[in-house]
Amino acid sequence: MKKKDPDAVVTPTVQVIERMFTLMDVLASREEAISLKEISEKTGLHPSTAHRILNDLATGRYVDRPQPGTYRLGMRLLELGNLVKARLNVRDAAIAPMRELHRLIQQPVNLSMRQGDEIVYIERAYSERSGMQVVRAIGGRAPLHLTSVGKLFLAADDPQRVRAYATRTGLTGHTKNSITQLPVLERELGKVRQYGTAHDDEELELGVHCMAAGIHDDQGKLVAGLSISAPTGRLDKEWLPKLQTVASEISRMLGYQAGPEKR
Repeated sequence: MKKKDPDAVVTPTVQVIERMFTLMDVLASREEAISLKEISEKTGLHPSTAHRILNDLATGRYVDRPQPGTYRLGMRLLELGNLVKARLNVRDAAIAPMRELHRLIQQPVNLSMRQGDEIVYIERAYSERSGMQVVRAIGGRAPLHLTSVGKLFLAADDPQRVRAYATRTGLTGHTKNSITQLPVLERELGKVRQYGTAHDDEELELGVHCMAAGIHDDQGKLVAGLSISAPTGRLDKEWLPKLQTVASEISRMLGYQAGPEKR
């Protein structure tokens, strides 16, 4: 059987996607905006075809139109690039400390980040041999107000943003313990700001408790949260200082410096 060449260039199977890639490569080759005529010449696409695809890309903010008939790469690509960069950097810094923390407490340790009105789990440290565990699937999502890490991110928002979040989501609950009223959520976030840690008391899933500490980047921005999940009655308060220490260690690896200079 003939083996595939790992260095071979793979061509998209959908023609319009191949054309889209070609258009974006041309836009990426120049710092300034490019006219439709020049784009058509460089790509070999008919102007009407290039115009149609570029307009669709502009709708998604992947392409900007600074002037009629001219195009350049859009800010959406920067947003997505920064998100990917942050995920990769945080995960790379976090994985070894997460595994060491799991070794000490023998419970799952989760790494998650905010994406819109949800958190997304991007890494976990756990083992099959330590008995019943609460394991969050990588790529899984959950509403901010129902999770310990989500509360960290909401606590970092100003009150207007928190109210806007409550309006958008309706603060839908998953269990009888879920926080579904804005005043209750605001009081909870006040505690998070005071103590610098957050808890989920069976608010996302009955029988499951979580505690979380934040991870900050070199600009002091909250970029991720580290959490421990455990069945009700098994979550040990003595784990919290260990969790904070590991989150601080990961933050330092990302360049964060705590203290009066980081305001």
